Amino acid sequence: MANRYDLIVFDWDGTLMDSAAAIVHAIIAASRDLNLPEPSEARARHVIGLGLVDALRHAVPELPEADYPRMAERYRYHYLSRDHDLSLFPGAYEMIEELAAAGRMLAVATGKSRLGLDRALERSGLRPFFDSTRCADECFSKPHPAMLEEIMDELGVVKERTLMIGDTTHDLQMARNAGVAGLGVAFGAHPRSVLEGEEVVGLIDSPAELALWLRENV
Repeated sequence: MANRYDLIVFDWDGTLMDSAAAIVHAIIAASRDLNLPEPSEARARHVIGLGLVDALRHAVPELPEADYPRMAERYRYHYLSRDHDLSLFPGAYEMIEELAAAGRMLAVATGKSRLGLDRALERSGLRPFFDSTRCADECFSKPHPAMLEEIMDELGVVKERTLMIGDTTHDLQMARNAGVAGLGVAFGAHPRSVLEGEEVVGLIDSPAELALWLRENV
């Protein structure tokens, strides 16, 4: 490995776990439950990576603020009814295992709740490999840099030695706002055409290509 970075921070949904479609389904189904106009799939995909309240505010602008708790409850109901079928992207477990074995510090910065991330880490078996994690209900939501700043402070790593990997503009804008390198993956929530407008050190089209890029560049 090239030893350019000491700390690699991953987004979760759409980056390590193939869960974007389930999130889109849950947002649309929750809107239907509340008799609200259903967002398009593209609109629902765009908010993946944000904290739940921010995601609902953008995906369903017709939702009265007083109904956010009810909408969040319906979203969680629909998402959790399917999350047992979700899996990591092919090769993701082995990629994380290899990075950890090479001595890289690993972290997660996600729009998921703490409860949701802990559930996903446990089910995936990846929990032992991560040195730090931050969730949207503990920090400012992306693209605010707080998640990355707190992780770097906790682990004692400078921004020049940190890499953020994510599948949305929210991830890459958070990286830019924190002054760290951003690596985009175009196999998750946001299409390549959208990610191309962000500052990145690379743009990856498949999980296999991501593992290879990290092996050669990190």
